[in-house]
Amino acid sequence: MSIQAKSQTIELAGGKTITIETGKLAKQADGSVVIKQGGTMLLATVVSSTELRDGIDFFPLSVDYREKWTSAGKFAGGYMKREARPTETEILICRLVDRALRPLFADDYRLETQVMIQLISYDEDASTPESLAGLAASAAIAVSDIPFLGPVSEAQVARVNGEFIVNPNKAELAEADMDMVIAATLENIMMVEGEMKEVSEDDMIACIKAAHEVIKLQCQAQLDLAAQVEKAQTKREYPAPESNEEVYAAVKEATYDKIYEVAKKGSSKKERSAAFAAIYDELKATYSEEELDELGGHISTGFKKSQKAAVRDCVLNEGSRLDGRATDKIRDIWTEVDYLPGAHGSAVFTRGETQALTSLALGTSLDAQKLDGVSVQREDQFYLHYNFPPFSTGEARPVRGTSRREIGHGNLAWRGLKPVVPSGEDFPYTIRIISDILESNGSSSMASVCAGTLALMDAGIQISNPVSGIAMGLIYDNESGKYAVLSDILGDEDHLGDMDFKVTGTENGITATQMDIKIDGLPYEVLEKALFQAKEGRLHILNEMAKTITKPNEDFKAHAPRIIGFTIPTEFMGAVIGPGGKVIQELQKETETTIVLEEKTDKIASVAVAGNNKEGIDKAVAAIKGITTVPEAGETYKGKVKVILDFGAIIEFLPGKEGLLHISEIAHKRIKDVKDELEEGQEVEIKILEIDKRSGKFKLSRKALLPKPESKEKKEESKEEA
Repeated sequence: MSIQAKSQTIELAGGKTITIETGKLAKQADGSVVIKQGGTMLLATVVSSTELRDGIDFFPLSVDYREKWTSAGKFAGGYMKREARPTETEILICRLVDRALRPLFADDYRLETQVMIQLISYDEDASTPESLAGLAASAAIAVSDIPFLGPVSEAQVARVNGEFIVNPNKAELAEADMDMVIAATLENIMMVEGEMKEVSEDDMIACIKAAHEVIKLQCQAQLDLAAQVEKAQTKREYPAPESNEEVYAAVKEATYDKIYEVAKKGSSKKERSAAFAAIYDELKATYSEEELDELGGHISTGFKKSQKAAVRDCVLNEGSRLDGRATDKIRDIWTEVDYLPGAHGSAVFTRGETQALTSLALGTSLDAQKLDGVSVQREDQFYLHYNFPPFSTGEARPVRGTSRREIGHGNLAWRGLKPVVPSGEDFPYTIRIISDILESNGSSSMASVCAGTLALMDAGIQISNPVSGIAMGLIYDNESGKYAVLSDILGDEDHLGDMDFKVTGTENGITATQMDIKIDGLPYEVLEKALFQAKEGRLHILNEMAKTITKPNEDFKAHAPRIIGFTIPTEFMGAVIGPGGKVIQELQKETETTIVLEEKTDKIASVAVAGNNKEGIDKAVAAIKGITTVPEAGETYKGKVKVILDFGAIIEFLPGKEGLLHISEIAHKRIKDVKDELEEGQEVEIKILEIDKRSGKFKLSRKALLPKPESKEKKEESKEEA
């Protein structure tokens, strides 16, 4: 048996080659491909149902991305040795792919569709999996008979030393000041996500354009591959949901003007919702019970269509939004810091009807978030968790774990703040921020960024610059080409609009971005306008935040832990730990501190001493430095008498370092009893006279530091002269 596989090759700059292959694996799927770059391989499959489920009024697309541990020759950690529920990394890649694909299916396509992407081989010197996942998913659809408005592809772009690198590897990403994933078709940008170190809007646009040139090659390769696959030449017919244009037209005739007036009036979320509900109830009252039973679904659909059209037309025609604002106007902002006395930092950020409460805790490196996956292994000493409880939108629904949306929004807020948060050996703290959304009417992730900045400054963490975030929206009319870019969008504007474009940054530049498009692409003209309008909004929000706090507090809260970090030679780690951990455990107990030891290199280990008591921290630091200090002959130390002997005393002059102070070295005079001069626990200044080369024992002297008394002859001479 022979298998006739078909393939297409894409040549990228830097000698990188991507191969798309189909026809070898997973042939019972509607479409399947293997993407290969270097030693990294992804298997992508797609299956779409042929039967329409009743009651489905949305596109049931599911995208799953999973990494196989064996792809890198590894075993999963812990007791369970098989792949379990998806990691945060896998979920974030799922979201990247989903957001690129979803807008490119027809509006009336309601068939359950599943895209699965598996990392089956991993090479850390090759491109990252997230740079290839979108291409793999789109290519699988392209070689199938599933109707699709693509192809689409994604590319990751990093800027290293001023140069753009497309589809970088892990090492290149570590040196980058920009890291972006862009999705696009041959013509238009579809999705943008990334983090950067305070870059300009022009730099970001240049990055997107660099990615688009490569994406065009990848889209063309998909078309060329699909042309070789017989099944892909004829796209399947599909059952569209039942429609009733007559009912839609009648509903629009009865409701459009009324909805338009509500939209034009400008009102709060509750008032507006009540007004729309009243119009809908009035509409239903014009139908009999029999008609409602028969046409209820169509009446509901027609009302939604009418509402969407009226709200969008109001924005385009009147330049007025649902809450009465102009297109570039930001909602009123109210902020407060130090709201939670028990937290190490806290803030409330309210913008219109969206409110975030952030709380912050400081800890040691033991509290770092460890990510141990196939393609990602790291420890984050700064992380942010985002929670979106149902009461924030006035809903009552079960809470069943952290949603993919919460993970995605938290990751975006974290990316926005990360470039300004101190790190490294000079800042040995772990920072955790929790953002709880208490009210939501759009831009809750951006409210988390603003509240997070305020909490960091309240905690006394010396961030390089305050960060704010803003969500931009879009109303775009394909027929006329008219459009309106909306600053600081509402939830309804997100739902009824064509774009959700989030931008975070400082006064100096952008730190993170995320853009989702609900239409078939976005012209560069609109993208540029949205970016520069976002800059104006971002700076306005920063000014409003500055009315509460302008810079980080000079010190931590009184109840926050203090951490002193320093390094020691690696060879002394064993001495600090002690047999079975005895030394370090006793020291922690005695000083009421937490001591963290980490080997950094073969020669250097880092030490972090944390506690709430300065005296205890200082004592622990002194003890560790004492253990790791190499005494030298001729050096002077302050010691403590540990044991008194007939012939001298044992002096501990450094933690774990002690020597003999012989009776003859206690004083210049003759001493009969050591106890006449010293007592246990007494502090004495000593000098190391000698270190025995064979035994390492220390010979100490006290009298060497005492003034030498005058001789008897000199005393008599002095008397005679007098």
